Amino acid sequence: MKKKRDNRRDFVYSIFIRYSILLVSSLGNLWIFYFIFAPLTIYAVYFLLSLFFNTSLIGNTIVLSGVSSPIEIIDSCVAGAAYFLLLILNLSVPDIKIGKRIKLLLCAFASFFVFNVLRITILSLIFVSNPGLFDITHKLSWYIGSVILVVAIWFIEVKIFKIKGIPFYSDIKSIFKYTK
Repeated sequence: MKKKRDNRRDFVYSIFIRYSILLVSSLGNLWIFYFIFAPLTIYAVYFLLSLFFNTSLIGNTIVLSGVSSPIEIIDSCVAGAAYFLLLILNLSVPDIKIGKRIKLLLCAFASFFVFNVLRITILSLIFVSNPGLFDITHKLSWYIGSVILVVAIWFIEVKIFKIKGIPFYSDIKSIFKYTK
């Protein structure tokens, strides 16, 4: 009986901590993700573009010599909502040890960061070389590509890290189990 009570207490504690982190990280229009990933994204794209062009950086704007329009990296480019979705997927699955959960998050965030920086860099090169192609490519990569990428990252992590739970569903199932 004591073991069942301890499991219930651990489960309630886990739910409280995981969903409190989600709630706090969602406050302020996801500011924490933009605070962390905006500078990283801007400097990484600036570095990659400097391999192809003589560049200068002014705030979040990258100026390429010989190109009339600068490249501005706005919050939508940083994709804070995608990082938040990866955090939601990670924290809404129960029974993952803290060390493994941290590895999952670091892997997810690093993977998305690399792909996003490459996406922005490639779109910048398209913008410079073929501005007519930029608009459709940008919209497709933003609306469809980002969603597919987040889902792909999650499914790859599920396979690599052998995640057994289903986001939200496993928590709800456990809540019903413990309330009986």
